[in-house]
Amino acid sequence: MVYQCACPAQVASIMRELRRVHTYQQGCLNLIGTDAMVHQRISDDVRQVHATMETCLTAILEMEGWDMATLTMPDNLKKQMVESDSDKR
Repeated sequence: MVYQCACPAQVASIMRELRRVHTYQQGCLNLIGTDAMVHQRISDDVRQVHATMETCLTAILEMEGWDMATLTMPDNLKKQMVESDSDKR
Protein backbone atom coordinates (compact mmCIF):
# COMPACT_ATOMS: atom_id res chain seq x y z
CA MET A 1 0.00 0.00 0.00
CA VAL A 2 1.27 3.50 -0.87
CA TYR A 3 0.57 6.36 1.54
CA GLN A 4 -1.14 9.37 -0.05
CA CYS A 5 -0.67 12.56 1.98
CA ALA A 6 -3.70 14.86 2.20
CA CYS A 7 -1.88 17.60 4.11
CA PRO A 8 -1.70 20.14 1.23
CA ALA A 9 -5.49 19.87 0.90
CA GLN A 10 -5.82 20.49 4.64
CA VAL A 11 -3.74 23.66 4.32
CA ALA A 12 -5.99 24.83 1.45
CA SER A 13 -9.06 24.06 3.56
CA ILE A 14 -7.69 26.14 6.44
CA MET A 15 -7.11 29.01 4.01
CA ARG A 16 -10.74 28.84 2.81
CA GLU A 17 -11.97 28.94 6.41
CA LEU A 18 -9.72 31.91 7.18
CA ARG A 19 -11.25 33.77 4.22
CA ARG A 20 -14.73 33.05 5.62
CA VAL A 21 -13.70 34.37 9.05
CA HIS A 22 -12.24 37.51 7.47
CA THR A 23 -15.41 38.14 5.45
CA TYR A 24 -17.53 37.65 8.57
CA GLN A 25 -15.39 40.10 10.55
CA GLN A 26 -15.67 42.69 7.79
CA GLY A 27 -19.45 42.40 8.06
CA CYS A 28 -19.25 42.92 11.82
CA LEU A 29 -17.30 46.13 11.31
CA ASN A 30 -20.31 47.58 9.50
CA LEU A 31 -22.81 46.84 12.29
CA ILE A 32 -23.85 49.61 14.63
CA GLY A 33 -22.91 49.01 18.24
CA THR A 34 -20.18 46.44 17.62
CA ASP A 35 -16.74 46.86 19.09
CA ALA A 36 -14.92 47.78 15.90
CA MET A 37 -11.49 47.42 17.50
CA VAL A 38 -12.16 43.78 18.38
CA HIS A 39 -13.39 42.89 14.90
CA GLN A 40 -10.60 44.84 13.22
CA ARG A 41 -8.00 43.02 15.33
CA ILE A 42 -9.47 39.64 14.40
CA SER A 43 -9.62 40.64 10.74
CA ASP A 44 -6.03 41.90 10.72
CA ASP A 45 -4.67 38.78 12.42
CA VAL A 46 -6.64 36.47 10.13
CA ARG A 47 -5.08 38.24 7.11
CA GLN A 48 -1.61 37.66 8.56
CA VAL A 49 -2.28 33.98 9.26
CA HIS A 50 -3.73 33.54 5.76
CA ALA A 51 -0.56 35.01 4.24
CA THR A 52 1.55 32.59 6.31
CA MET A 53 -0.55 29.61 5.21
CA GLU A 54 -0.38 30.76 1.58
CA THR A 55 3.42 30.81 1.82
CA CYS A 56 3.29 27.36 3.43
CA LEU A 57 1.10 25.93 0.66
CA THR A 58 3.35 27.38 -2.05
CA ALA A 59 6.41 25.83 -0.38
CA ILE A 60 4.68 22.45 -0.06
CA LEU A 61 3.63 22.41 -3.71
CA GLU A 62 7.14 23.38 -4.80
CA MET A 63 8.67 20.65 -2.59
CA GLU A 64 6.32 18.08 -4.12
CA GLY A 65 7.20 19.23 -7.64
CA TRP A 66 3.87 20.70 -8.78
CA ASP A 67 3.88 22.86 -11.93
CA MET A 68 3.14 26.25 -10.35
CA ALA A 69 1.96 27.82 -13.61
CA THR A 70 -0.74 25.22 -14.25
CA LEU A 71 -1.03 23.61 -10.79
CA THR A 72 -0.56 20.25 -12.49
CA MET A 73 0.13 17.35 -10.15
CA PRO A 74 3.59 15.82 -10.70
CA ASP A 75 3.70 12.38 -12.33
CA ASN A 76 5.14 10.67 -9.25
CA LEU A 77 2.18 11.84 -7.13
CA LYS A 78 -0.30 10.80 -9.83
CA LYS A 79 1.28 7.34 -9.79
CA GLN A 80 1.07 7.15 -5.99
CA MET A 81 -2.58 8.20 -6.12
CA VAL A 82 -3.43 5.51 -8.70
CA GLU A 83 -1.53 2.85 -6.73
CA SER A 84 -3.21 3.93 -3.50
CA ASP A 85 -6.65 3.73 -5.13
CA SER A 86 -5.98 0.26 -6.53
CA ASP A 87 -4.71 -0.94 -3.12
CA LYS A 88 -8.05 0.04 -1.58
CA ARG A 89 -10.00 -2.26 -3.92
